[in-house]
Amino acid sequence: MDNYKKICEDIYVSTFDNTVTKLVVGTSGEKQKKISSAKRDQIEIAAQKEAIKETVIRLIRQFPALEPAIIWRAIYEIHVHRKSGIDNAKTIEKVISADQSWKKSSGHAFEEMVKCLGAEALTNSDIEIVLQRDLNVMIKAGELANEPRDISWLKEQIDANIFDLYAIVHQKQNRFCFGCVQSKTSIRDRVTRDREPSIAAMKSFFWSVIFVLDGDFLKNPKFVSMVNGRTAEHPQNGWHGMYVFSEKYSSERIYPLHIDFETFKLHAVQAAETWLTQRQWFNQDWIAK
Repeated sequence: MDNYKKICEDIYVSTFDNTVTKLVVGTSGEKQKKISSAKRDQIEIAAQKEAIKETVIRLIRQFPALEPAIIWRAIYEIHVHRKSGIDNAKTIEKVISADQSWKKSSGHAFEEMVKCLGAEALTNSDIEIVLQRDLNVMIKAGELANEPRDISWLKEQIDANIFDLYAIVHQKQNRFCFGCVQSKTSIRDRVTRDREPSIAAMKSFFWSVIFVLDGDFLKNPKFVSMVNGRTAEHPQNGWHGMYVFSEKYSSERIYPLHIDFETFKLHAVQAAETWLTQRQWFNQDWIAK
């Protein structure tokens, strides 16, 4: 029974290699000369699934006294080793933990960065950018002059942890929340989940914008249309504006963002003024000039 890991590895590797060969050769019996990167990825995924399935079935049958969870873990280690070169379970766990920690900490750090740079840019204006927890404190302290319907809607967003930051405008002795802000290092995998609450915010007559650090996903026209709208699939824009830390992707409502946040500041001032004076017209179609 001590050799089950070696048997695991042999079955996994041979099954993976054989499946790749079959899929590359295909039914013609001749190896394809050129394979696109997309096709190569599909072949790898199919081979991985077949290797995992075949290995776990054969090992459970061959070692009935061994807990299936132990076999599954061994296959996991073999799979990760093939992909990364790491073959130690504890090291794998540390890498995964570090990655999860990075995702959590880096996301919050980016929120704080947006708040900090936004505050610097808006120093001489009547506008401030606050974190969700700051808005929650304001609402509980009764410091916002928004109508009760707004307050109720904002509370729902906070409870559901929808937006990362909010835009506040000072008018005389009052403070109003007029904008909802998302900040994402990258949104390729969750752009739809980000877009839907933004549309809901615009339909509730709030300014809705998003900051994105990595705009690589905008190489795909589909994602551009999710921002700007005007396509059959996405007839309406998903945000009033998207601010990207890159010059590459400028297009209508997609704006390049520099460290001075100057473009964002100009748009925030326009949005606040319109929201205060013509909120009934501050709908999804509004766009900064």
